[in-house]
Amino acid sequence: MAASGIAPRILCIGIPVRDLTFRVEAVPEHGSKANATHLAEICGGNALNAAIAMARLGGSVAFAGPMGDARETSSSFILERMTAEGIDSRHIVRMPGVATPVSAIIIDATGERTLTIYRDPALWTVKLSDADELLAGCQAVLVESRCGAFCIDLCTEARRRGIPVIVGVDRAMAPADGLLTAASHLLFSSEQVQETAGVADDGEALKRLAGLTSAFLAATRGPFGTIWLNEAGTLEETPAFPVEAVDTLGAGDVFHGAFTLRLAEGGVREALRFAAAAAALKCTRHGGGLAAPQRIEVEEFLRSER
Repeated sequence: MAASGIAPRILCIGIPVRDLTFRVEAVPEHGSKANATHLAEICGGNALNAAIAMARLGGSVAFAGPMGDARETSSSFILERMTAEGIDSRHIVRMPGVATPVSAIIIDATGERTLTIYRDPALWTVKLSDADELLAGCQAVLVESRCGAFCIDLCTEARRRGIPVIVGVDRAMAPADGLLTAASHLLFSSEQVQETAGVADDGEALKRLAGLTSAFLAATRGPFGTIWLNEAGTLEETPAFPVEAVDTLGAGDVFHGAFTLRLAEGGVREALRFAAAAAALKCTRHGGGLAAPQRIEVEEFLRSER
């Protein structure tokens, strides 16, 4: 928690998902089938996983974005989970006749996941609440990169007010994507940063993107740590913490959430190390974003790694 003792207020913008997860020894071959050893129904989505992580790490978290019809069961399931995690869901926009996204996720014995997801195209027509309402008392905004269609104006206004806007990049971005310039911090994965920049090297990709945006740029590389550009434009690396991974689902989202919260408390370097620890702990347990650690766990883990 921040030195003042007051939990930072973070606004998360995204599209919640209802996840059905299946554990298998190996992903079945095309046209075949396999018996799962475990089934779990959890809530997910990049921003929601990050929001859960931040709430557990001591943040005061509000969530904004579209959700399906009030009569369907998926949205009710997700809202109940958000309430249990202490996430403010008043800014969720219910969309009549629209389905809340649902995904089927296969997790193999190595912890790697394979998934398919359905998102109703109508979700991107959502109209969020007024900026004054959403940004009041806000110390940071975290947004899924796919949500730029309905939140660019809000992110631009947040930056105008001096509020950091962190984008958790969940797919390659086009050079003309408004979030490239609306963001203060862009967090890619290795694959996404290379595809976005058109360069088959993480460091060179970050340097090329630095010519398109003034945002802080970083690329996560799983067990190989995070590479990023400092204020001088020099590449630096923050190591990952070695753990025995059993489930990588949601690890990147937990990293984004932990980074955002710690950044709101002060310090990019500290935020990167804190996020690496939170993501590592998440990978040691099943449950996607719902396996995000508590603040005391991360702090104890960091002390043990000094």
